[in-house]
Amino acid sequence: MNFFKNVREFADDEQKNILAVDDSPENIEIIKQSLTPEYQVKAAVRGELALEIARQQRVDLILLDIRMPGMDGYEVCQRLKEDPDTAQIPIIFLTGQDTMSDEALGLQMGAVDFIIKPINPPILKARLQTHLALNSARKKLKKHNNYLEELVEEKVAEIADSRMALIYALARLAESRDEETGEHLIRTQKYCWLLVNKLKEKGGYCQEINDSYCKNISIATPLHDIGKVGIPDSILLKPGKLSAEEFERVKNHTLIGYDIIEEIQQMYADNTLLQVGANIVLYHHEKWNGSGYPEGLSGQDIPLEARIMAIADVYDALRSERPYKDAFSPAKSSKIIQEDRGSHFDPLLVDCFLELESEFAKISSEKETMVNFSQEITLIGS
Repeated sequence: MNFFKNVREFADDEQKNILAVDDSPENIEIIKQSLTPEYQVKAAVRGELALEIARQQRVDLILLDIRMPGMDGYEVCQRLKEDPDTAQIPIIFLTGQDTMSDEALGLQMGAVDFIIKPINPPILKARLQTHLALNSARKKLKKHNNYLEELVEEKVAEIADSRMALIYALARLAESRDEETGEHLIRTQKYCWLLVNKLKEKGGYCQEINDSYCKNISIATPLHDIGKVGIPDSILLKPGKLSAEEFERVKNHTLIGYDIIEEIQQMYADNTLLQVGANIVLYHHEKWNGSGYPEGLSGQDIPLEARIMAIADVYDALRSERPYKDAFSPAKSSKIIQEDRGSHFDPLLVDCFLELESEFAKISSEKETMVNFSQEITLIGS
């Protein structure tokens, strides 16, 4: 008794529409007398008419006879369940065949219950009320779950916004001491996004690349030169060519940056974003032929995210004006990247870059704030 009381709490006050489907007018009349005026009863003496009513009008529950001429109850049930607009309507079979096989088949097809003829009005009303309440409870639960999902997505977006803001704040701290601007961060971020998605499209390194990986690279790229905070201004801001000793000091920015990320990693050991970021920071100056720094890694021993960052970083440097050089043209910059295929850069990534030349050239000429693209990245893959 408590079960029925609790279930009925989910029922609403709106009058429900019941569709009675039976080829016997006598049975239709019994159903109408049993359920009105509490319920609005619609009637159909053929399966085809029942389908038409269910598709064109609001029906909250169907009482469906199994044995009917032409289209029987099983076929009506099957067609209702195949149609997304009617698939969720509860169906109670009415049958004079008190056999286990009929009941098993009906439940397998999606019916919620069976009522054996002759119809007993009190039993009919009790079963009806129970299944209407259960269906109402399911709808309310689904609505509540949808609300919770939206709430979680909203909170995740807030966290993502905060995370992005923190990453940019750290990255800009390093960039503010260099001649480069924050636009370098946003451009390289866009280049990496294009490259990793082109690589995914071509099926390259498919074991490593998924949507989460693509998004993590895009978020983490601004950290690539965070280690420059540990390089003296006298070296970092020097307008002329660096001495060999000064260049060695600059190369340490990869190690300094990695130490910063590693400290954070110790608190969040399972954070894949931090792992991607750490690899970019430490290894983005490694070269495919092993002549890079800090560890002289070569080929696929260099993490993929660092190989992607290498092309983005070099291309942007080539396209940017420096005290010691003019900005190279898109064509000249692309030619240099292509010439370093298999020496400085991963050959497959250079192939991807060459398919994206025009998009890289466009980005290199754009003026866009970091805030705009950070919002785009936050939404990507969410």
